[in-house]
Amino acid sequence: SYIHIPCASPICKTRTRDLLVPASCEPNNKLCHVAVSYADASSIEGTLAYENFVIGSSIRPGFLFGCMDSGFSSNSDEDSKETGLMGMNRGSLSFVSQMGFPKFSYCISGFDSSGVLLLGDTRFSWLKTLNYTPLIQISDPLPYFDRVAYTVQLEGIKVGNKMLDLPRSAFLPDHTGAGQTMVDSGTQFTFLMGPVYTALRNEFLQQTSESPGTIFSDLPRVSLMFQGAEMSVSGERLLYQVPEMNKGSDSVYCFTLGNSDLLGIEAFVIGHHHQQNVWMEFDLVKSRVGFAEIRGDIAGQQLGMGL
Repeated sequence: SYIHIPCASPICKTRTRDLLVPASCEPNNKLCHVAVSYADASSIEGTLAYENFVIGSSIRPGFLFGCMDSGFSSNSDEDSKETGLMGMNRGSLSFVSQMGFPKFSYCISGFDSSGVLLLGDTRFSWLKTLNYTPLIQISDPLPYFDRVAYTVQLEGIKVGNKMLDLPRSAFLPDHTGAGQTMVDSGTQFTFLMGPVYTALRNEFLQQTSESPGTIFSDLPRVSLMFQGAEMSVSGERLLYQVPEMNKGSDSVYCFTLGNSDLLGIEAFVIGHHHQQNVWMEFDLVKSRVGFAEIRGDIAGQQLGMGL
């Protein structure tokens, strides 16, 4: 049931319009060659094909997917553990778009256990009320705006109880589309545009330097303020222990909110490290994202997954 897509097929052009790099023709076999890039600067390449996908009790014939054979990773140690990627964005080739799900949800566990991915509607008595923020969409093509990403509007950042002294314009996309805020489970950490990152770093250092013996529980909470919702990051999620790196007898920790200039992108990216232990719901019908705090392992137990 596996079928190659030749580059002469209309599918090769019409279904790849969302990709940043236009589809091309494999020189040796004339198959449809595609390259996909991600917010964390990683990328993969390969050919398009059809296959029958079995989801639950239903078979979805003619499901388009990429048979990828090469790529570049910004985190090779982690990515070497993967056997594939399931595209969940708003593009026509993504898994959720092809399946036509009205919603999907996930909870990334912050503990040594599996997370949860739920396809379809969610109504659970054990789940806290979700706070929603609308998805932002720009119809006009702009050079630096990713139209298939889950884009929300970041409106401000608090460190402890202090709001960063920044104008609202610092968080808005400009006329080129640079400065959008993407919720991206495929990027590890959270990245902020340069001026916002500098203001956050300075305020965080000032508040922690006042308590030189700071431990995780004493770190000031960092709250990302969205239109209609708030996501708070605290404790050990603010610092990441760098594996196998020490300074003398001390471990080395990195701040988990970075400067997006390091990625070479002009955007804010909310990564999966800060989505840990948060129920994330993507409501594609009402065009909004909802979240509520819950431990990922407990969510799995409630769903009878025995994690």
